[in-house]
Amino acid sequence: MKSLSINGKSFSIEAQDEMPLLWAIRDIIGLTGTKFGCGVSQCGACSVLINGNLTKSCSIPVSYAEGKEIFTIEGSSENLDFLRAAWNEGNVPQCGYCQSGQLIAATALLDNTEKPTNEDIDKAMSGNICRCGTYTRIRKAIHKAVKLKTNTHD
Repeated sequence: MKSLSINGKSFSIEAQDEMPLLWAIRDIIGLTGTKFGCGVSQCGACSVLINGNLTKSCSIPVSYAEGKEIFTIEGSSENLDFLRAAWNEGNVPQCGYCQSGQLIAATALLDNTEKPTNEDIDKAMSGNICRCGTYTRIRKAIHKAVKLKTNTHD
């Protein structure tokens, strides 16, 4: 029996140590917002935060995640909430498939960088592929989220 902490909730699951965390999250626990893309840690669709670190869950075994805090797109945080609002306002998604991973990567960025530059954004988001090419809208939305957060805290 494995114990996982996801979005502040504890889950006890039966899984082999080497099972990719992605499959435990999606297939056993039922949180399907985290997507399967490439399966080889290249596209970012499966991105989650583990103890605040951006992690591609398709290549991380369940055993690695035990005892750590996992944060998925179904979770809620101040930065993710501002990003969601900016994503909606900027009509960022086209097909939407990669967007949960994009939002998690952007959350990791804003958790570590209060006012990211275009270079900061491009570097932070470089591990996430968008086949529709919404990169310009993603960058604008991240800047918008920073403005929304700044205006809320002023």
